[in-house]
Amino acid sequence: MSITNTNKVLAIGAAVIGTISTQASAQDMLQQLGKSEGQVNIVAWAGYIERGETDKAYDWVSEFEKTSGCKVNVKTAATSDEMVALMNEGGFDLVTASGDASLRLVAGKKVQPLNLALIPSYAKVDERLQNAPWHTVDGKHYGVPYQWGYNVLMYNTEVFKKAPDSWSVVFEETTLPDGKSNAGRVQAFDGPIYIADAALYLMSKRPELGITNPYELSEEQYAAALELLRGQRKLVGRYWHDAFVQIDDFKNEGVAASSAWGFQANVLAAEKKPVATVVPKEGVTGWADSTMLHAEAENPNCAYRWLEHSLNDKLQGDLAAWFGSVPSVPSACKGNELLGENGCANNGYNSFDKIWFWRTPVAKCSKGTCVPYYRWVSDYIAVLGGR
Repeated sequence: MSITNTNKVLAIGAAVIGTISTQASAQDMLQQLGKSEGQVNIVAWAGYIERGETDKAYDWVSEFEKTSGCKVNVKTAATSDEMVALMNEGGFDLVTASGDASLRLVAGKKVQPLNLALIPSYAKVDERLQNAPWHTVDGKHYGVPYQWGYNVLMYNTEVFKKAPDSWSVVFEETTLPDGKSNAGRVQAFDGPIYIADAALYLMSKRPELGITNPYELSEEQYAAALELLRGQRKLVGRYWHDAFVQIDDFKNEGVAASSAWGFQANVLAAEKKPVATVVPKEGVTGWADSTMLHAEAENPNCAYRWLEHSLNDKLQGDLAAWFGSVPSVPSACKGNELLGENGCANNGYNSFDKIWFWRTPVAKCSKGTCVPYYRWVSDYIAVLGGR
């Protein structure tokens, strides 16, 4: 999120209400599949929809286009805020929304409830995800689980001969094992939801703050997280949101450590670069992404065909291997050549209950009153600007 997008992002934040409205309106729910419209337009994270252009082994689009008659058009978004902005602007049928965007889209009436009868493979979805609160509101499903995973600490193995065990290497100034300071050699995520990563670190670092949920912060807890992030600002060489830019930075710009997705680590490892990942002792945040249908989708028949296609075992397994994520369909963990026998376990399948999944902070929270997301947006922009 660049500073030039400040006004747009502030508008997004201001639109987030204290509690999620469940009265999302939409066009009439599709009752049966009709003729393909010829295309489907999707907003997606980088690496989520591949047609073999980056690596010919990873292609789950070409065959779909042949069999469905639907051309897949993809608009890559770098942050959840960008996804919300694009869906607000319209012109898209689907979005692969993370938990810090999905309920905003429901509250903003930008997505519609789904007819699961048209998505028979939904029955195969991991039971931990089928009714997840980030895409299910009042018993209505607004999203089809796509992939999930966690935000790992990626590090340069030539700098760290032994894996770092704490997020402190990116949050606090320190001398790294190669004898040099970490100043200018670490990165942080370019999105307001990263405040939760700071809060998660403080849960262990400063227990006296009493943080029990990194997305539900009192004014005092929130102020402490911002203070930590302002100190980190002096250390950060770049705030990343483009996975491919971060990959280049680890190869060419001397980055020693950063939060990252498994995707970047997988690409770098394939190129035999000196990187590895670790889950620090303080724990991790994570993301569980759901494909959601725009309330005014122009190509609903192609969209529903894609939603069903998105749950097939091969796509799910190949995508998990490519992105370093976990399939939403457990059966995809077996028999996938690209993912391997232990791929799901390696990508965190058994850590589901230990991950603090992204969600939209709201004013009315379980502890009473918390700092809402629009504040996170404006204050994180200020942090990026050195304020």
